[in-house]
Amino acid sequence: MDLSVVVPLFDEEESIEDLHSEIHDALDPLMLEWELIFVDDGSRDGSFEVLRALHDADPTRVRAISFRRNQGKAIALAEGFAVAEGERIVTLDADLQDVPAEIPRLLDALQGGLDLVSGWKRKRHDPLSKTIPSKVFNYVTAKTTGIDIHDFNCGLKAYRREVTEAIPVYGELHRYLPVLAKWQGFKVGEVAVQHRPRTRGVTKYGFSRFVNGFLDLLTVILLTRYDRKPLHLFGGIGMLLLAAGCGALAYLTVGWFLGQWIGDRPLLPLAILVTLSGFQLLLFGLLAELVSARGNSVRAPVFRSLGLELDREISRDEGSPVARS
Repeated sequence: MDLSVVVPLFDEEESIEDLHSEIHDALDPLMLEWELIFVDDGSRDGSFEVLRALHDADPTRVRAISFRRNQGKAIALAEGFAVAEGERIVTLDADLQDVPAEIPRLLDALQGGLDLVSGWKRKRHDPLSKTIPSKVFNYVTAKTTGIDIHDFNCGLKAYRREVTEAIPVYGELHRYLPVLAKWQGFKVGEVAVQHRPRTRGVTKYGFSRFVNGFLDLLTVILLTRYDRKPLHLFGGIGMLLLAAGCGALAYLTVGWFLGQWIGDRPLLPLAILVTLSGFQLLLFGLLAELVSARGNSVRAPVFRSLGLELDREISRDEGSPVARS
């Protein structure tokens, strides 16, 4: 299979047939063997009945998964990736705001050497209540992660199969798939794509998506920068708190020797609290190092080889990955 198109959806019965038709129009001229996988994320309308009719009409290309209840976009994508058979995988949303005619351009970018291509809605047709927070979110994410992408959350993306097999997709980390791929050493880029206003249905996301997005950003930073050195994060913060607390206590001690009464000064309990918090974070970082060391001892890195067929096995005695031909 050359290409799999994965479409997560939730209550989009009005858009599915038109989306299916547009995908056909975009991919048929490419002369590729392709499949279309819809992942119905617990829709409450007639979405799955529409999918059933499309599958009956085109059983070799149209496949569908339906969750019993809403699981979230990340889980929907993970299930789509798991069943996809294509060497390249394209994702897009089902609300018709992503334009299927852009798929060939993303595939060309993959052909040019990228492993993951993210769409960039340069001219976005959404209300200001979505575009302004989104710009802030994308700016902070780009600066924090060091990845020069303008639109991390665009649903229109293209992947090489090895990318989807290597990166974890759970919780709400679908926003950060380019970050996770870059962390694994894959080449990540973007292509400016068209974006259309929503004409059918209603958006399923509220303001909470931005709050959750920033919380997930902290998770991604921890996973990508400190998964093998958590003491650098927790210990660093702990050392700063320790320095501040011990400095305040030293100041109070000098004052006490000079005859000042410090028992009712608010700085005393604050200094004690900060010092104890620093000790706790430092100890927490040490414990996290022990957990990380155990986890990393059985983690095999992602790699490519030329002229070698490699199996990976874990040495039970040494707890380290061993490659053998």
